Amino acid sequence: MNAPFKLRPYQQEAVDATLKHFRKSDDSAVIVLPTGAGKSLVIAELARLARRKILVLTHVKELVEQNHAKYQSYGLTAGIFSAGLKRKENRYQVTFASVQSVSANLDQFRDEYSLLIIDECHRVSGEDTSQYQRIIELLRQQNDSLKVLGLTATPYRLAMGWIYRYHYRGFVRGSGEEQDKPFAHCIYELPLSYMINRGYLTKPELVNAAVAQYDFSVLSQNRFGEYAEKDVNQLLSKHQRVTRAIIEQVIELAVTRKAVMIFAATVDHAREITGYLPEHQTALITGTTDQNERDVLIQRFKQQQLKYLVNVSVLTTGFDAPHVDFIAILRPTQSVSLYQQIVGRGLRLDEGKEDCLVIDYAGNSVNLYHPEVGEKRPNPDSEPVQVFCPGCGFANIFWGKTDSEGRVIEHYGRRCQGLLEPAEENGAAAQNERPEQCDYRFRFKECPHCGGENDIAARNCQQCKAAIIDPDDQLRDALKLKDAMVIRCAGITLSGDSSKLRITYHSEDGEELRESFDFSKPAQRNVFNKLFGRRFANSQAPQAFSRVEEVLENQALLPAPDFVIARKHKYYWQVQERIFDYQGSYRKAFEA
Repeated sequence: MNAPFKLRPYQQEAVDATLKHFRKSDDSAVIVLPTGAGKSLVIAELARLARRKILVLTHVKELVEQNHAKYQSYGLTAGIFSAGLKRKENRYQVTFASVQSVSANLDQFRDEYSLLIIDECHRVSGEDTSQYQRIIELLRQQNDSLKVLGLTATPYRLAMGWIYRYHYRGFVRGSGEEQDKPFAHCIYELPLSYMINRGYLTKPELVNAAVAQYDFSVLSQNRFGEYAEKDVNQLLSKHQRVTRAIIEQVIELAVTRKAVMIFAATVDHAREITGYLPEHQTALITGTTDQNERDVLIQRFKQQQLKYLVNVSVLTTGFDAPHVDFIAILRPTQSVSLYQQIVGRGLRLDEGKEDCLVIDYAGNSVNLYHPEVGEKRPNPDSEPVQVFCPGCGFANIFWGKTDSEGRVIEHYGRRCQGLLEPAEENGAAAQNERPEQCDYRFRFKECPHCGGENDIAARNCQQCKAAIIDPDDQLRDALKLKDAMVIRCAGITLSGDSSKLRITYHSEDGEELRESFDFSKPAQRNVFNKLFGRRFANSQAPQAFSRVEEVLENQALLPAPDFVIARKHKYYWQVQERIFDYQGSYRKAFEA
């Protein structure tokens, strides 16, 4: 049967990439397409090509309906399994379903499925008890070669980082060791800038707020980067003038706009915002809005009977109103994924629409086009930086800092993300061998037993398997001893002569510890190079120093440990441990 739609080139490429991947592998895979790129068409085409039973899952009834409608437009018939749509059909070759309804009726999905497609797959967690994982586990019991494909515009979760491990362009996602990711491979990805530059999406006009903004930086976040509703309401109650001023500006700017979506921080905040807007032109939707009322309000908004739609975290996915040309963000979030979903509501094409005005009144420091790092920003000054691996030459993208000339002065990368192709035997790489991640580490914990380098969070050496002493235990034990001294190191200074290098470690309180390395003795020179030379310039350019003069010339690029532990001898303190790249419960120097 011929498809009624001609796929755009990138949609066809995504379909081809899926077929190619699953012909050679059962590993789970992800396709990354920006909001508005037509994921439902890709799903419909894959379902059309399938010869055996497939299940398409998503988390909201609107997307279940939308994906089903695209498939039916091929002249084919599929089932819907969704309590929200009052349909529970599972006898067809293709079933479009909500994850909640399938999870609640697992006994009805004991057939053998060949393919599971998950739309908005960034919602899949790695936890075995989650609804998605329970469904995957059940389907795998019926078919151990089940193919699992996810589609998303935002392939990361705040508490997890990237949702997949291997990227088809030859690199690994994730800063530390092998982590449990819901998906193994990203097999196709299209950046937002590609869609906008080629006219597939509307250009966002990102404007800084011209009136007062909220300052949410004083609030503490949970591990997902979000804020307690009580704390947000308390802060906002003190800034009612700010909210009124913001909405006055929104109304002023909306004069030349068709439709405005306003994203509020809490329900109380949303109600306050709604009170400042023209009543006959405004709708408010929250998580507690009655479903029928919600459907009516959305329909009126889509038919342009309403101009302003205020909501709290409920219209970020599965909502499609192409005429939206003004997005006002009045809620804080550290989630790149959520931020992109919010802005994406205004990027669909519509007749006469030239751009979409986006104003962020909450001071969210998110780069819409370059969220490549996919990990939580370590601090507000961080930016994506390119760091070349001294081992394999791969150009890593990490969070970091640069000087005024753009040189990387600090970065937070731990391990090179480059993928190395399997070694060839007799002229050919072994069949089905997965590429290996480069084992070069920018930050590492050295095994005291075999000298192997491990991730800074490792508890056991990956080479000799022996237990590695936890830095917190080292510090705790040292602090208990009367003849031990522990300093939070705030920096180092160097001095020396032709053969002896002296290092002074300075604490934030003015205390000092000293040690020296005799470069005329190979053993001491090697110890220095292993400690400091290997970590030279953020480990971007490891050095093996042979002369004291070389070290003194380059001391600005030598690392300082976070803690130094010394033991008391008769007349002096002898440095015993230097803890680099510390992550733990103790405060480092100058940390609040």
